[in-house]
Amino acid sequence: MKRKPSTEATAAWIRLMRVQSRVLDAVEQDLKKAGFPPLAWYDALLELSRAPSGEMRPVELEKQMLIPQYSTSRLIDRLVDEGLAARRECKIDKRGQFVEITEAGRELQKKMWGAYSAAIEKHVGSKLSDADATKLCGLLDRLGCSCSDVKAAAARDGVPAR
Repeated sequence: MKRKPSTEATAAWIRLMRVQSRVLDAVEQDLKKAGFPPLAWYDALLELSRAPSGEMRPVELEKQMLIPQYSTSRLIDRLVDEGLAARRECKIDKRGQFVEITEAGRELQKKMWGAYSAAIEKHVGSKLSDADATKLCGLLDRLGCSCSDVKAAAARDGVPAR
């Protein structure tokens, strides 16, 4: 017999979905008010900047992004159109391609971090002590989100954890 979720587990699920949606919306609004493009742009540019030699295959980029991006090819098109990334053909597999961050993309990602980090502090950091944040990471780890991976990547790249 399959076990049904408890009332408490269902309530936790609902809160998790609601808070994720509300916080993301609030962060997006803060970026927009600061005159920046959507968070998905920052996410893609950050992942490209972290990649060896600043390039990735589009499918790798999609897997690495924090925010689900169902239209990664359209996002890449926009980044390329704005001069923030460039497409290049794979020398080994002529059918494959790479997306590479440009210097303008690196500059925008760094500029966006100021507004993004302020939004994280406003909507998360100011509401949780460091101990609470650590506890929350532990709980989320049990659901399959490894905060230690995020911390390790941030430490490696000198970029505060997202």
